[in-house]
Amino acid sequence: MTEPLRSLVLPPLGSLPLSRSDTDRDGLRRQDPDLFDTLWSSPETLVLVLAGGLAPVTGTRLKLFPSGEIPQPANPIYLGRVLPGAADAGRQVVLVVRDEPDFTLAAEGEWVGLREVAAALDPRDAGLFVAGSAVANWHATHTHCPRCGYPTIPVDGGWVRRCPRDGSQHFPRTDPAIIVAIVDEDDRLLLGSAVTWPENRFSTLAGFVEPGESLEAAVVREVAEESGIEVHSPRYLGSQPWPFPASIMLGFTAVAAGTAVVPDGVEIQTVRWFTRRELFEAVRDGDITVAGSVSIARAMIERWYGGPLDEEPAEVRP
Repeated sequence: MTEPLRSLVLPPLGSLPLSRSDTDRDGLRRQDPDLFDTLWSSPETLVLVLAGGLAPVTGTRLKLFPSGEIPQPANPIYLGRVLPGAADAGRQVVLVVRDEPDFTLAAEGEWVGLREVAAALDPRDAGLFVAGSAVANWHATHTHCPRCGYPTIPVDGGWVRRCPRDGSQHFPRTDPAIIVAIVDEDDRLLLGSAVTWPENRFSTLAGFVEPGESLEAAVVREVAEESGIEVHSPRYLGSQPWPFPASIMLGFTAVAAGTAVVPDGVEIQTVRWFTRRELFEAVRDGDITVAGSVSIARAMIERWYGGPLDEEPAEVRP
C-alpha cells in the first residue's frame, strides 16, 4: 500500500467510520524474528495500549506512547507503519494488551471504547483502534489449537498463532455478515427490532453468511428468514469491520417483491415499513431509536433518507 485509504475510489456508502485507515500493515515485516527487539530499541516506535477493549484517548486522538515508556511485554502485536500525510508518518506502531487500564498512563476518564469514540477519530487512529481491537479479541478467544487442544503461541508479529505440538498455524478470524437496506415499490424502508433489543430500537436487517453461500444468496435468505419478505436485485453498497468481536459487515440494498411482513419471533420481534417522513417523525418524537453514527446501518439508513435523520426530509425526491 502506498497511499491512504481515504484517497482510493470508494463504493456508494463512501468512507465509513470503522473502515478508515492511514496505516500500512507492513505484512512482510511481521516475519522478522528480531522484530520487537528492533522496535523497542527505536525511539521512533509508538505503542498503543488496550485494556478490556478500552484505549487511552485525549480529546479526539488516541494517546500513543514512545516505546521507551512502555516495557516490552511477552506478546506484543505489530500494527504497521503510519502512511505519508498522516500524523507521525513513517513511524511504526505496536499494540500492547493489558488486563486492566493503567491510570498512570491516562486518567480514568480517558480510557474509552471504540464504539464511543470511533466517529471522532481521524483515519490513522480509527484504523489503529479497529485493527488493535480485532486482533486482541482474537488472541483472547483462540488460545489453544483447534486440532489437538495444545496451547498455541503468537508468531509473525502477533498475526499468527502456532501450535508447538502439531506445527499447525492459525490465523485471525473474521466472520462475514450481510446487512440490507430493503425498499419496496413505493421506496419505503424496512426496519426491524431484534428480540434482544428494547422494543423501540430499530435497524436494518442483518445476518451471518453461511458456509458455501454467496453474499447475494445470504441477503435473500436472511431477509426471508427474519421478516418473511422475498427480495431481489441485491446490490453492494460498502463494507465496514465490526470487531465486536470479529465480524465484517457487508452492506447491500435490495428490492422487496411484496410488503406483508412476518417477523420470525426468534431473532426479530417487530418489522415495520417507513416512509421518510414517518421515520423522521418517529425519531424526532422519541418513538423509536435507530443505529448509532458509528455503524454501517446508520450510513445505509441515511443514504436512503437523503441526509442526517435530524433534518426534515425533502417533500419531493427523484
